[in-house]
Amino acid sequence: MNLDLNQLVKWRREFHRFPEIGWSEFWTTSRIADYLEDLGCFEIFLGKQIINPDFVRGRKQAVVDKGLANAKAYGANEKWLEKMEGYTGCVALFDSGKPGKTIALRFDIDCVNVTETRSSEHIPNKEGFASINDGFMHACGHDSHITIGLGVALWIAQNKDKLTGKVKIVFQPAEEDTGGAERLMKAGVFKKYNVDEVYGLHIHPDFPEGYIGCKAGYLMAQNGEIDVEIIGKSGHGAIPQNTIDGIIIGANFVNSVQSIVSRNLNPMEGAVLTFGKMTAGSVRNIIAENVKLEGTMRCFNPDIYDTMKRRLLEFAKGFEIAYNCKVNVTIDDGYLAVNNDENLFDEFVEAIGKEKITKTEPLMISEDFSYYQKEVPGLFFMQGARNEEKGFVNGLHSLKFDFNEDIMLDAIKTYVKVLKFKGSVE
Repeated sequence: MNLDLNQLVKWRREFHRFPEIGWSEFWTTSRIADYLEDLGCFEIFLGKQIINPDFVRGRKQAVVDKGLANAKAYGANEKWLEKMEGYTGCVALFDSGKPGKTIALRFDIDCVNVTETRSSEHIPNKEGFASINDGFMHACGHDSHITIGLGVALWIAQNKDKLTGKVKIVFQPAEEDTGGAERLMKAGVFKKYNVDEVYGLHIHPDFPEGYIGCKAGYLMAQNGEIDVEIIGKSGHGAIPQNTIDGIIIGANFVNSVQSIVSRNLNPMEGAVLTFGKMTAGSVRNIIAENVKLEGTMRCFNPDIYDTMKRRLLEFAKGFEIAYNCKVNVTIDDGYLAVNNDENLFDEFVEAIGKEKITKTEPLMISEDFSYYQKEVPGLFFMQGARNEEKGFVNGLHSLKFDFNEDIMLDAIKTYVKVLKFKGSVE
């Protein structure tokens, strides 16, 4: 493989230095398009060509405007900014002109709301490529994902005469919070070119460097965000008989709904119901009237998810009767479960070598890659990033997250092996 690790490192550090959150990745998208254009063998799609604005959610205009202004200030290519029409992300299509499969490879490009550590021991600080956007960081490794995608594109350019069929490289915005994948699917990004199958990855410090975590079937969970508003009756803490205590109701609600997982679901089915935030009260001697709870629910089986939703709403009605209060429950359906195609998994193991695969138990984290799998057969895998000897042990979304940059070359080699196995390379 004629790929220069130094080039990959240069790309990764450039993107790490300028992280952008979902729907504001204007500079990132423009740089990706610059590099793809330089390769000279890709058709580049941007903006409303790949995003259906009618189905976009969670896109805040103030964030978009600030991202666009920052991109212009840092010299983003105006040509690409105009073509984006306010919507980030980029799709590159390589067409060999020969018959064959159309294979899609997906790479997410947004960052997370994390302030990067200022520790002098942190390599990005030592080497001068730490985030310059205060409060934002590529703490989930998407800078590496972008680089891996560009590395695959570079390999394709170097070997374009040997390829067959089509390869579609998707640089997707807004994975972290608002599901950019679904917006691309609503725009028909796969249907327009009859994509046959899709592959995606995440570098992950829970898996050792040099190995890949993957399994057939459910790999990552479906999730939903729960907001509960309890309306009671306020009053003096010394006269509780004239009040309806929202805190008592809220505490009992959190405890009671735990029986949904323990008593309403098959114990062989994985599920989690967690409330991580309660907001209530004003002072110590006033009984709280309004209580707000924020939680998350996760599982793999969509029928289990529906049961959890139904039971939460039933508990709310029961609590209204029992406590003479009002309980409003809102459930925002998040990402679907990542469900790896069994045939693709078997082929993946054969292509990569079973000695490189670490089969993993299903993970309760979520990923919007699932929306691609809803359209076509797909496979998602974890590229091992844990290296205790070199100190790369911090978890995803940690302010100290970092990784051995060599793993990016390993990931590119993995994708090349897949393309060769699938007959996309003569």
